[in-house]
Amino acid sequence: MKLRLYHHRDGARIAYREAGVGPSLCLVHSAALSHREFAPLVEHLADRFRLVLPDLPLHGDSEDRPRHPYSLDWLAEVMAAFCRQTCGPHPTVGGHGAGAEILLRAAVTGQLSPARIVLMPNRLHGTPTRSRLPAGLRTVAPAAALPGIDRAAARVVRLAYRPEHGMKLTARANPAARDLLRHATADVAGNANLARSWARWLRRWPQGAQSELLEAYPRLRAPVLLLWADRDRYHPLAGAEEALDLLPDAQLRVLPDTGYLIAYDDPVGVARELTAFCL
Repeated sequence: MKLRLYHHRDGARIAYREAGVGPSLCLVHSAALSHREFAPLVEHLADRFRLVLPDLPLHGDSEDRPRHPYSLDWLAEVMAAFCRQTCGPHPTVGGHGAGAEILLRAAVTGQLSPARIVLMPNRLHGTPTRSRLPAGLRTVAPAAALPGIDRAAARVVRLAYRPEHGMKLTARANPAARDLLRHATADVAGNANLARSWARWLRRWPQGAQSELLEAYPRLRAPVLLLWADRDRYHPLAGAEEALDLLPDAQLRVLPDTGYLIAYDDPVGVARELTAFCL
């Protein structure tokens, strides 16, 4: 995959990879991971799509300076501009976890006018039932903005997200998920800037239910695919079923025997559903 850079108007840098030829399809990963979350899909999609895989700010090779707000609205603005620049004015986009929430916020606020949007497991309008952030890390993270604590907090992240944790995020204990976690945390230890920036993200990320989405769903005119996992401990199917009833043009597909890392559990199934919906 070719590495490229997008520079936002406020100086934020988004690193992204692209592969394949055909209509553009942008997939945005979840929090604390990287573009490699969708690496298992490349061999199944690159012959049909120009696949665009960005690293969210604070992830991978993208922006990590603490001068940016890192709020959900700022992330939606940056990623909407990125999608328009790299994939056209009406891009086909998909996201998982935080990536899906960012794209959804961009769409319902009118910053992004997608031709189609794929929402993989995320909290949607509901209150998270469980947090992927370990309890110890939730305690220390807000203090990471303080001098002297930032580097210690970065080391705590490495301890909390050992490579073995990746296998627990799959329903099929896929050993390849260890490399995903290893890559996601490779540059964390000792990175004070990153720790301070993450503290800002965590303070400003919505924690409760986003009930305003219930009123926004009927205004979302783009076709929506809710592509869900049946064994995701963090994102129950009930939320997707509730959203399905409110979205004007939506369909729900559930992949059996898949967990949080849906693309690692069933890359063929995910690629099949994306192809059927997006082409």
